[in-house]
Amino acid sequence: PPVLCSDSVRLLNGSSRCSGRLQVKTDPSDQTWSSVCEADLDLQDAQVVCRELKCGAPSVLQGALYGDVQTPRWSPEFQCGGHESALLDCRSSGSARSSCSPGKAAGLTCSGRRGTAASTPLLFTLTPSSHSSLSALGSGEEFRLVGGASCCAGSLELKYFGEQRPVEGYSFTLKTAALICEHLNCGSAVFVQPTAVSHQSMYGIKSHCVQSGSDLWNCVSSRSSSVTLKLTCSDSVRLLNGSSGCSGRLQVKTDPSDQTWSSVC
Repeated sequence: PPVLCSDSVRLLNGSSRCSGRLQVKTDPSDQTWSSVCEADLDLQDAQVVCRELKCGAPSVLQGALYGDVQTPRWSPEFQCGGHESALLDCRSSGSARSSCSPGKAAGLTCSGRRGTAASTPLLFTLTPSSHSSLSALGSGEEFRLVGGASCCAGSLELKYFGEQRPVEGYSFTLKTAALICEHLNCGSAVFVQPTAVSHQSMYGIKSHCVQSGSDLWNCVSSRSSSVTLKLTCSDSVRLLNGSSGCSGRLQVKTDPSDQTWSSVC
């Protein structure tokens, strides 16, 4: 299969040179490659990887899509700002992760077009989780999706201590998207689109707080931003003409004015 690699990053087993299972070589003293856990990969990390590989902007992030190894070695969690030239230029947790199971290695597909805008829609799929970080829901706190075709799709907003604001999208992670869709009884997170808006007050979700296992409500911060997001959970998508209920052509219901389904390119 095609492999595109730098000295320290590569994508394996994908359908093109800009897609595959993400691996990182973090130790210059040996030639061992480490997989990245899907819960540790966010949009900013993906932007840096695609830039390093000269593959445009990230378009699909998905766990266990490109195969897996039996006993993977896991990389540290990278904490990119999105502007770095290479993944190893980003801050990291320092030590390799040990708790990510073999079926959760992150896969990444880049657009393949250099100079593609960072607002390219992302398809996010996470391996289902057996636990939720939303167990301690407060009486005045709630997420909601507005302006979509159903209650399971739209622009993500948060009512927090009585104040409703958009949720900032730039540092939004796969794990957070999955938790919110689960909390809304909307299945899994399948489509996240960062969206440029006028600069305004928003709520941010601190990704590293979520990764640590803290309750999501303890990870909310107030900030100003010009990037929010649209989130589609699995209740607003369908697969047609496949060999089973879990395969087929992907369609999304995007227009709140009717019940039309749109195919995803």
